[in-house]
Amino acid sequence: MTDSKNPDQKGTEDEWADAMAEQDASKDTDPSKSTDESAADAEEDLWAAAMAEQQSTEEEESAEITSNENASRAQNADHEVFKQLDEGAAGTTPRDLELIMDIPVKLSVELGRTRITIKQLLELAQGSVIELDGLAGEPMDILINGYLIAQGEVVVVDDKYGIRITEIITPSERVKKLNK
Repeated sequence: MTDSKNPDQKGTEDEWADAMAEQDASKDTDPSKSTDESAADAEEDLWAAAMAEQQSTEEEESAEITSNENASRAQNADHEVFKQLDEGAAGTTPRDLELIMDIPVKLSVELGRTRITIKQLLELAQGSVIELDGLAGEPMDILINGYLIAQGEVVVVDDKYGIRITEIITPSERVKKLNK
């Protein structure tokens, strides 16, 4: 059938028939997909396969690196343990103590304590007297880094104050002092 307005145009029925035959041929290979769609799916399948292969390779490498690191850590730990056993217990104790001998600690002596309100604190002026809970002549607490370790009495040596240790506090006595 030719178009009456366009007599030079060949029959469109032949072109339609050819297009339909081509479409039917592509449906025979995969009825749900056109030629372009099947090419795109094939390309996606290739990408998916490549990504899966890459991921499995990375996982294998990661597992290998992790196992190597764990093995080297275990080997280093073994060397450290065996070095200590080889050197002997008597040889390591004095050396370990030498490492801490030069560490500074803060020693303080506490005369006593008290609790005051903020109002009383703000009313303090030069010459004010604050009453402490410690009694005159009572031993003073000797603290190392804030922990009670001994008690002593105040002495004066060459115009400077000092403290004479009168009692070392045992761990059980330290606990009792904390409860006061």
